[in-house]
Amino acid sequence: MDLTQGSFEEKNKRAKKMMLWFGIASLIMSFAGWTSAFVVSRTRKDWLQNFDLPEAFTWSLVVILISSLTFILAKRALKSNKRQLTTIYLLVTLVLGLLFIALQLQGFNQMVAWGYNFTGPTSNITMTFIFLIAAVHIAHVVVGLICLLVVIYNHFKQKYNSSNMLGLELAATFWHFVDILWLYLFLFLYFMR
Repeated sequence: MDLTQGSFEEKNKRAKKMMLWFGIASLIMSFAGWTSAFVVSRTRKDWLQNFDLPEAFTWSLVVILISSLTFILAKRALKSNKRQLTTIYLLVTLVLGLLFIALQLQGFNQMVAWGYNFTGPTSNITMTFIFLIAAVHIAHVVVGLICLLVVIYNHFKQKYNSSNMLGLELAATFWHFVDILWLYLFLFLYFMR
């Protein structure tokens, strides 16, 4: 397929999708760096062996995976011109995203209750890595929530329909990425204990 062919609108659409994928690729490299540093740091003498992950992290995984499903259902509803159903699924996705963040923060509180802080005399390098990786991921979920709010606003303004869903598609792609990213991070941390 020749990327220089097509109308201005088609070229613009391809360019926006390509920019999103470049951004996602850079995020993948960033998280690959952090998880690689985690692996290398496991040789330290002060590294915790067989640490537990907060139970809230498991629940947050379930919540974020369900949110991907609701975003898929929102997209399908819009393709079928079911605007009210699209609205419901978008709002449910938003609530699930907020619940994910609340569960992550609950997980942080659980680690603090175990006696581990991010920094200071009660910190531990293992738990500091977990705090850092989860916090950076939360920041990306916040970006996804902002994108979702823009999509919801544009949806209420009736800017999307079954033949014009670029903004929703871009937001959905990013949302699914952060969902899959947490699945990877959770499994990584679980199996690298």
